Amino acid sequence: MATCHVVAMPYPGRGHINPMMNLCKLLSSRRHHHIRITFVVTEEWLGLIGSETKPDNIRFVTIPNVLPSELGRAADQKGFVEAVLTKLEEPFEGVLDRLEAPVNVIVADTFLPWAVDVGSRRNIPVASFWPMPVNVFSMFYHYDLLVQNRRFPVELPERAEVTVDNIPGLSPFLLSDLPSIFHFQDQTLLRRCVQLASKVPQAQYLLFNSVFELESTVIDALQSKFPFPIYSLGPLIPYFNLHDHNSSHPTAPNGATPNYLKWLDSQPQSSVLYVSLGSFLSVSSAQMDEIVAGLVSSGVKYLLVARDKSGDFGLTAGGIRLWNVFFAGLPVLAFPIAMDQVPISKLVAEDLKIGWKVRAVNNDLVSREEIAQLVRRFMDPENVERKEMMKRARETREMFRRAIGKGGSSEKNFEAFLNDISK
Repeated sequence: MATCHVVAMPYPGRGHINPMMNLCKLLSSRRHHHIRITFVVTEEWLGLIGSETKPDNIRFVTIPNVLPSELGRAADQKGFVEAVLTKLEEPFEGVLDRLEAPVNVIVADTFLPWAVDVGSRRNIPVASFWPMPVNVFSMFYHYDLLVQNRRFPVELPERAEVTVDNIPGLSPFLLSDLPSIFHFQDQTLLRRCVQLASKVPQAQYLLFNSVFELESTVIDALQSKFPFPIYSLGPLIPYFNLHDHNSSHPTAPNGATPNYLKWLDSQPQSSVLYVSLGSFLSVSSAQMDEIVAGLVSSGVKYLLVARDKSGDFGLTAGGIRLWNVFFAGLPVLAFPIAMDQVPISKLVAEDLKIGWKVRAVNNDLVSREEIAQLVRRFMDPENVERKEMMKRARETREMFRRAIGKGGSSEKNFEAFLNDISK
């Protein structure tokens, strides 16, 4: 049987690399297809993920960093994006020049639009991989519909309550539900995102980190516009490592179970609030002070994942992602900071109704008193709203698990994609 060689190129950020790696691990597990994967990362990221366990048929290849320290990109996000868009294409082509085996497909993050041009020049099919919810892609892709009779940047809060109802496949939403960059006075990042979304029709495949049943209407609407297959492969989380309870437990260097996990195991079910504010974006120090004070005064048991000043996490590397929450069947307190977190909070609170939004008014802080009151209601096992959210969260969990099971939508899409690229 011939080997199918996949070259994977993620955008150099934790929220992009993790789902891309999980995608590759799931592809590599289809042994009957005889898959070989070359995973291309910058030197700094190899130092962070190079020691992680991976299948033998996935190998790392490095290219130079785009900036001296990519992990400091939050300080100059616009500069980092421009560097990724202009400095990675040439070294990536150098990797392709050095590969011994022919390449069947390039799987490249949608935020690397130049990969489509590379594939076109070399006659290699490109699968554009969008790691965020599909509704966020559709918002960028349909920018022309958003600006009809409207103006960006939106002056918030004056126009925040304007309803958008003309995006194919999306339920009506407010302008304030758009990704935060729609509201920036400097429109450079927004223009870049619109441009990269408009590049996708030149690819040969579009891969989504989503479950078809979760976003079926918007996926169907997009499929009607594109002349190539769209495959929903989510949730791209390491569920393949969760066959039993113990396998999901991280261990300390000496092999022991960390104390916080021992403490969690001793608590009643669904009695602990997990608090994680992501791997990149951060609330202000003043808002963090309010969050901590509110949690303490609420009297609720909680586990807080926080970064120190160097950007390291106290408990985990990367915290908990949206799809992890859905897969676990947990209700959510959504505290959107920026970018795709804003429409995701709408998905959680209004569409799926498995959580509540925590939102500051007029950019003010959410006070410790508000947080304490909200947390107490959210964690109250007798709260009727909580019971209803828990029920819907469990239903969402079952949807996700059916999708990855035998005959499920994501499982079928994996097989169809592999059959396509192996021809």
